[in-house]
Amino acid sequence: MQVVKDYVQAWLQSGLAPDEYICHGRQGNQVEVEDAATGFRRTVLTFCTNDILGFAVDEDVKQAAIDATTHYGPSNSSCSVLSGRIDLHRQLEQEISSFKRLPYTQLFINAWMAMQAVMDAFCHLAIPVPGFHNERETLILSDVLNHGCIISAVVNANTRSGKVFGNSPRVRVKPYRHCDVDDLARKLKRYARPDDRILVVTDAVFSMDGDVAPLPDMLQVLSHYEGSTLLMDEAHASGSLGSYGGGIYDHFDLDPYKAVEMGINPLIMTTFSKFAASAGAAISTHVKELVPLLNVSPTSIGTISLAPPLTAAALESVRKLRRSPQLVQRLQENTRYLRQCLATSDFIALGETNVVPVLLPEGINPKEFARRLLEDKGIWASAIWFIAKPRIRITVNALHTREEIDQLVDGLVSTRALFYRETVSA
Repeated sequence: MQVVKDYVQAWLQSGLAPDEYICHGRQGNQVEVEDAATGFRRTVLTFCTNDILGFAVDEDVKQAAIDATTHYGPSNSSCSVLSGRIDLHRQLEQEISSFKRLPYTQLFINAWMAMQAVMDAFCHLAIPVPGFHNERETLILSDVLNHGCIISAVVNANTRSGKVFGNSPRVRVKPYRHCDVDDLARKLKRYARPDDRILVVTDAVFSMDGDVAPLPDMLQVLSHYEGSTLLMDEAHASGSLGSYGGGIYDHFDLDPYKAVEMGINPLIMTTFSKFAASAGAAISTHVKELVPLLNVSPTSIGTISLAPPLTAAALESVRKLRRSPQLVQRLQENTRYLRQCLATSDFIALGETNVVPVLLPEGINPKEFARRLLEDKGIWASAIWFIAKPRIRITVNALHTREEIDQLVDGLVSTRALFYRETVSA
C-alpha cells in the first residue's frame, strides 16, 4: 500500500484532486452544498446536475419511489434470474420498449454492467451450451471519445467479465476517429473479414463534448455489412434529443426499424440517471433471443436486480415524459438560449446539446475558475481539468429560467474578467 500512499500524496500536491461538495437539499435548481474541506455551507444555483427534466424533484416521481418501497421494500435481495424479478421490472421494460420503439428490453443495475453484458451475450453467447459451437470472430469498432463504460466493456470484450473464456472465438477491437464516418468506413474495409460478426458502438451524445453521433451516415456505412450491429449509448440523448425526447433516432426522424430494413441490428442502451431521476440501465433490441442471454450474463446473475424505489422512479419518469413532450421542448429552448448567450459573450462552447462544454482562455485553470464561480457568484458548474481540453462543463435543464441562465452567463463573464485582471497584475 506504500505505492498507493505515495501516489495519492503526489496527486493531492499536484492539484489534480477534485473539490468535494456534499449536498444537503435541493429545491428546483437551488442546492444547499457543504464544502467538504471547510464544512462551510451555502445555497447555490446548480448547472451541473444531469436531472435534465427536473424529475428528481417531481412530487409524483418521489411518491412512486415511496410507494414501491412500502410495497416491495428497499431491495429485491436477489438477482433477476433467481428471485429478484418484480412486476415493476416488467412494466419498466415494456415502457422502455415502447419509448425506444424496439420490442424487447432487459434491465441492469447500471450502464457499466449493461455494456459488459452486451459484450458477454453478443461476443461469447453468455454461457456454453453442449453441442453448440461458434467459430465466427467478432470485430468491434468504438469511437475514440466513447464514455468510460463503453471503453471498459470493449477492453474486456475478449474475456467474459474478466474471466478467460477459452471456448469463444477471438474478439478484435479497433478505434475510429471521433464522429468520423469516413474513418469508420476505412477501418471496416481494413479490418473486417468475410465471416466476422461486426459490432459498432458509440455514444449518441458525447458526455464531455456535447455533440451528436452522425447516425444516418453510420447506418449508410454499415448497410454494406449485412447483419452488422450498431449499439447506441443514449445516456445523454434520452429525454433531450428529438421531438419527444426519444433519443438519437427521434433526433434524426428515424425509426430503429429503418436500420433493420437496411440489414443492421439496432441496439439501444437507455440509462435512468439523467432524464429518469433514478439509476440503472436497459438494453433494447428487436431480436427476442438476445434478451435471455443478457439475463444470464455474469453482470445480471452476479449482482442484485434494480431496487424497487429506483425502478418505480424510472417508470414514473418515463411515463411523465411521454405525457409531457413540452418538457423536452423547454429543455431544447433553454439549450439554444444558453448557447446564444455564450456566443454573444465570446465563449467557445462545444457541441450542440444541453451538455455545454465551455473552453476557457489559455492559462485559466478550470478548477480555480469553478471554485471562484461557486464562492463569489453562487453558481455551481463542473470543472473538467484533467483532459486534453480543460473546460467548464455546464448542463442546462428544463427547470432553468431565462433569469437563471442570464445569471450564469453574467457570472462566467465577470469571473473571466477577474482572472484577466489577476493575470495583468501578475
